[in-house]
Amino acid sequence: MKGIKMKKLIMSAMLVAASLALATDRPNIVFIFIDDMGYGDIGPFGSENKTPHLDRMAEEGMKLTDFYVSSTACTPSRSALMTGCYADRVGMDGDVVFPGDPRGLNPSEITIAEMLKARGYTTGCFGKWHLGDMPQFMPLKQGFDEYEGIPYSNDMWVLNPSTRAPGGFPPLPYMKQDKAVAHIPDAASQALLCEAVTDAAVGVIQRHRTEPFLAYVPYTYVHLPRLSRQEWAQRAGGDETRAQIEELDAGVGRILDTIRDLGIAEKTLVFFTSDNGPARGCSAGPLRGAKSGPKYEGHMRMPTLAWWPGKIPDGMVCSEIGASIDILPTLAKITGAEVPSDRVIDGKDISALLFEPGAKSPHSGLYYEYEGVRKGKWKLVRLGNAFKLYDLAADLGETKDLSAQYPEKVEELSTMLKAHEKKVAAARRPAGRAANSEPILESPCKLPTLAEYLGQADIKAVGSVTKELSTEKNEKKKKKGKAGK
Repeated sequence: MKGIKMKKLIMSAMLVAASLALATDRPNIVFIFIDDMGYGDIGPFGSENKTPHLDRMAEEGMKLTDFYVSSTACTPSRSALMTGCYADRVGMDGDVVFPGDPRGLNPSEITIAEMLKARGYTTGCFGKWHLGDMPQFMPLKQGFDEYEGIPYSNDMWVLNPSTRAPGGFPPLPYMKQDKAVAHIPDAASQALLCEAVTDAAVGVIQRHRTEPFLAYVPYTYVHLPRLSRQEWAQRAGGDETRAQIEELDAGVGRILDTIRDLGIAEKTLVFFTSDNGPARGCSAGPLRGAKSGPKYEGHMRMPTLAWWPGKIPDGMVCSEIGASIDILPTLAKITGAEVPSDRVIDGKDISALLFEPGAKSPHSGLYYEYEGVRKGKWKLVRLGNAFKLYDLAADLGETKDLSAQYPEKVEELSTMLKAHEKKVAAARRPAGRAANSEPILESPCKLPTLAEYLGQADIKAVGSVTKELSTEKNEKKKKKGKAGK
């Protein structure tokens, strides 16, 4: 309670400061956050997937080749983005939150949405939240005026026989504001999640085109299970991963076209990135690593684009270090908002990287949680009690360990890593904790499925309702066939 009262005082002060500065331009902000997409999954980063809208976004804006998430996995990554802090700084490191989990993002934290709301913005969240599903942790209590989407991952549903939910997961709700309006029990409903999120995002842009808005769009795609409508699967040759990526591209295209058609492109910043490295079926491109495992580049370096016609020059490429914790202070700089001054904020303002060709990163080092550190071209990866050293300028794929040749560099970077861990531990803040926590839905009752709610109950969905990909199933069949000969 003490933290929440302090937050109210701080927010009041921020409102006063904002009211004195409203004459300053307040650009619209659209932040698109993909789930489990890898560095090599879209055209601007070398993929053969057909992503014409993202290709155009890169051509008209900036490709950030060295942008990282600050924590891995869904919940920690979102916590870092929303607060400008390392996930362990705010007690949201480690495991993701589950349905009915007592843990969530502490209401005393100040989110990007709350910061911009104090600046006079209308704020909306559309897609996957995953920062706690108790009422006090949900978007409407964390600075968002509007919310539509799912409260946690799409694999936490009734058709997933996970050992993490021995009695089975409860129904997966589809939320509108603070109410469940539908549930997701079938393939058709899963296959409509991208379209539903895009519709909601486009709607808020259309409704609030004459006032400054924040549209946070954390898509549920391409998290497993991956299901798509038949037409997208056919275009992708039956590859459900490619189908979802290409439908995502179309969704981003709709958002960008809406902004163009409304004549607000020159006052709208759009940012596109992913929440962590690639899950099965997705690609890290030239990078080593994936969603899980050691902190190689593919684990935390994201395919990232920024677009703001008239502000960000066409076709720019930025290879300076930036991170998801930087988004909060960067948006504060761009919008004239106030960064919270009563607490540690780990991120730094990287707005110069967007607008000033040749600008340098404010980061002297980049930390991969406590298992890696980068300084310039040098990257140290901790594997248990051992260290591996890589020169990213010469070896982006991290194939040649140079720790034996440069022991002094290992010592320098490992010392940095230890100091970072100690510094964060000295100023940690607790996660939120809810008493008597329970899932949003114990049963679907009379709620329609999402497909029914959207009037598309008859669509045909392609893909597996399990977390196994069709390519994996086909490979098993081939092996079984060979074994039987």
